[in-house]
Amino acid sequence: MDNFRSGFVTIVGRSNVGKSTLLNRIIGEKISIISNKPQTTRFNLKLIYNSLDSQIIFLDTPGIQKPKNKLGEFMLKQAVDSIKGVDLVLYMVDSNSELGELDNFTIETLSKINLPKICIINKVDKISDVDIEHLISVYKNKHMFDKIIPISAINGSNVYNLIHEIKMFLPYGPKYYSDDMITDQTEREIVAEIIREKALNNLRDEIPHGINVIIETFSVRKDKPIIDIEATICVERKSHKGMVIGKNGDMILKIGKHSRIDIEKFLDSKVNLKLFVKIDDDWRNKSFKVKEFGYFKK
Repeated sequence: MDNFRSGFVTIVGRSNVGKSTLLNRIIGEKISIISNKPQTTRFNLKLIYNSLDSQIIFLDTPGIQKPKNKLGEFMLKQAVDSIKGVDLVLYMVDSNSELGELDNFTIETLSKINLPKICIINKVDKISDVDIEHLISVYKNKHMFDKIIPISAINGSNVYNLIHEIKMFLPYGPKYYSDDMITDQTEREIVAEIIREKALNNLRDEIPHGINVIIETFSVRKDKPIIDIEATICVERKSHKGMVIGKNGDMILKIGKHSRIDIEKFLDSKVNLKLFVKIDDDWRNKSFKVKEFGYFKK
């Protein structure tokens, strides 16, 4: 174990640049939920990569954005706090060459932190080699990144090289988690996130931001290898409740069907899933509700 490397690595960046897609590919399991909508990842998740010569503990963070409510304030704090006490910072951008206000804010924040940093340019499968070289020079001119690595998280291009480079920045040390552990999230938490993902991907843009999922019951039947799960989808408005349920219950059935497929795959078991919908008026703007839903515990 003298040559064994281990350490903590945080990955930050704007929403929707592909952080969760990359980490799911590295870990080999779908743990972080994926959607093309902002605020998909709401709190820091630990995902653990194990190999013969290393253990890398990744922190998947909420996308950095200006907070619009109490939940947004919590998410920004999670993203910023994730930088404390780690061995390496990964800053992920996508193939868009225009640096916006949030990009500049993040870069300015990172420039004040005395830690090694790798800039990951994702989605390079969508642009030409000339454009890739241009992006590399843009971030090289920031004079703050130890490495700049272009990848495609969706198809795995250059991800193996990224893992190798990450290892080189980690200290020699022990394993922090057992080999069979790939996340610090409980099964209930992951199941709730799977349901939220399916809601995000099936509902209109204005609804998912205000959705929260609570697992009410999670039990294994004694007489059959079936897990019974009851979950409540919380929405902020009465009109949203109707949209989540859908005409003749079509939408809630669709969310439930898509959720059950992924939950059964994750739990490796048959699942009996029941979904309910309730209104928690404007909960994202209420500190006590954000805490009640468990975000500050994370």
